[in-house]
Amino acid sequence: MTTRFMVVPAMLLMLIAAGCAKRPATSMASAPAPGGAASFSSGTGSAPGGGSVSNTSSPSGSSAVNRAVSSTARPQPGTFRTTTELKDVHFDFDKYDIRPSDTKMLDANAAWLKSNSTMLVLIEGHCDERGTNEYNLALGERRAKATMNYLVSQGVAQNRVSIISYGEERPVCTDHDEACWAKNRRAHFLVKPQ
Repeated sequence: MTTRFMVVPAMLLMLIAAGCAKRPATSMASAPAPGGAASFSSGTGSAPGGGSVSNTSSPSGSSAVNRAVSSTARPQPGTFRTTTELKDVHFDFDKYDIRPSDTKMLDANAAWLKSNSTMLVLIEGHCDERGTNEYNLALGERRAKATMNYLVSQGVAQNRVSIISYGEERPVCTDHDEACWAKNRRAHFLVKPQ
């Protein structure tokens, strides 16, 4: 009898948690120095407009409050703009590896960023609609980090790069087929002057 009374509240809690509104989580990341090992740290908090924001100049292991008060403030996604010079890169289903076919595009993006050294870049990680919101936020973050790490390895200063993950929340195509999903699995670039 007491087991039944414990199972019912547990099931209600699971239903409530599963039915909560989708709200992206926040995390921080550091890009490795070219040729170095990656070092990532996570935190909590939210960016204006949702999304999971990461600022590469934050110290590892600090709390979210300390990061927000650090000498280099968190990026505000609304202050960045799209530029036609930086092209999106796309990913295979459930992957965050940079595809060989996209390396030329990233090389061109890196060259543009190096020649426009006064611009900061925000890399958005996106996913298709398949998978849970939490899984897609994490996958979008891994895609943005992989893209950031590639740019840093090509000589883009790591303190100019921030990332944000929107998971499945901002699709460019809303059809429910592979051609559409492939368009949504991407890293998108936004810039702003320093």
